[in-house]
Amino acid sequence: MTGAFRPVDRDALAAHLADRAATTTGRLRLIVDGPPPAAPVELGRAVAARLRAGGRDAIAVDDFLRPASVRLELGRTDPDMFLDGWLDEPALRREVLDPMGPDGSGAVLPRLRDTRRDRAFRDEPVPLGATGVVVLTGGRLLGRGLPAELTVHLRMTRGALGRRLDPDLAWTAPAWARYETEGDPGAYAEVLVMSDHPDRPALRDQ
Repeated sequence: MTGAFRPVDRDALAAHLADRAATTTGRLRLIVDGPPPAAPVELGRAVAARLRAGGRDAIAVDDFLRPASVRLELGRTDPDMFLDGWLDEPALRREVLDPMGPDGSGAVLPRLRDTRRDRAFRDEPVPLGATGVVVLTGGRLLGRGLPAELTVHLRMTRGALGRRLDPDLAWTAPAWARYETEGDPGAYAEVLVMSDHPDRPALRDQ
C-alpha cells in the first residue's frame, strides 16, 4: 500500500469506490470490511446504488452467519467465537463469491439466514449480468482467502471503536482488537480507510 491518506466525506468515498469498480471489465467481487461503527454495510449499499444508477448490475450482500446452534455454542458473548466461528464461509463462497467468479453462473443469493428467527430466508438467487458487481459487506472478512477483485478495509483505532461501539456489542471489542492486530486486515486491502470519524474518513489506495 503506497501513497498518503486524503480526507473525503462519505459520499465521496462511495463515489470513489464505485468509480474504481466501474473501471473493471467482467464481473467484480468487492469486499467492504470494517466494524459496525464504521458502517461498512451502509457504505456497501451506497456503492451498489451508485453502480446501478450508472447502468451496471450490482447488489450488496451481508449477514451470512452460521446457525445459532453453531455460532453460539460457547455462549452469546464469546469474543473468540465471534471472531472465528460466526461467519458461514462455505455458504458465502457457494452462494455469492463462486457464482461471481469467471466460470460462475452470476446468480447470487442476496441473504442467507434470518438471525432473529434463526431460519433460512426463502430468497431466490438474483442473476447479475456479465459485468455485474457483488458488494460483500460486514466485518472480519479479510485474511480468510475469500476471492475478490477489490477489497476495502475501514479501520478504527481501539479507542475510537470503544467510544462508538453499541453498548450491547461492547463484548465484541476484544475480537475486533485481535482482528486488527493479529489478522492485519489493512495488509489485505487495496483501499484502506481511516474511520475513527466515520463521517470524515480518509482513504489511501494503490
